[in-house]
Amino acid sequence: QLKTVWRNIQMIFQDPYSSLNPRMTLEQIVAEPLHNYKVVDSNKQRDRVAELLEIVGLRPEYMSRYPHAFSGGQRQRIGVARALALNPQMIVCDEPVSALDVSVQAQVLNLLQELRDRLDLTYLFISHDLSVVRHLCDRVMVMYVGKIVEVGSTEDLFDDPLHPYSEALLSSAPTPDPRAKLNHKPLMGEVPDPSNPPSGCYFHPRCRFAKDRCKVEEPQLREVKPNHWASCHFAEEIEF
Repeated sequence: QLKTVWRNIQMIFQDPYSSLNPRMTLEQIVAEPLHNYKVVDSNKQRDRVAELLEIVGLRPEYMSRYPHAFSGGQRQRIGVARALALNPQMIVCDEPVSALDVSVQAQVLNLLQELRDRLDLTYLFISHDLSVVRHLCDRVMVMYVGKIVEVGSTEDLFDDPLHPYSEALLSSAPTPDPRAKLNHKPLMGEVPDPSNPPSGCYFHPRCRFAKDRCKVEEPQLREVKPNHWASCHFAEEIEF
């Protein structure tokens, strides 16, 4: 049963250098999902690999090369081609551009956007880079110590955050304008140990809005505004 699930959910890994087998050629890497699931006849696998490489902007003539012959951006394109091999419904993108140079990041992000629209894909995009999240994502989920603290559309969450942690994250992001007025309120304290989290709301030791209730009662994720959820007892009352 899980094999059917895995076919429809593929993954692009964070590190393009360690996520490719150095002893396999480009053709072998991209064809491996096709071989495992037997979705393409063996005599047609090479044609399918060539098609996938062209989709991600690589030349089919590279098929016989090994990963060490490619740059970081090209390796990540190979990872994208491998993820697309089975025509998945969803792709998990685990920090897919964090290990790349900024100029290469833009190329890979544009490729992901193009493929999303062209192939009707859904991405679960995991990232610490708020500018990338805002550029690529339709909906955003913010997590703190393994718990969801806010969920909403990208526009709602970036323009009107409801949870104090979301607000702190957004205010800490640098603004590329030297004339912009900074309103950053740095968080005090440290992120708690997930194996021994605080009682009540996990964020209360670092929250300037915390009250006695926050120390003993864990907030539930609830719809504070239409299609905008937050796990904060006082989300309606807080003004940032």
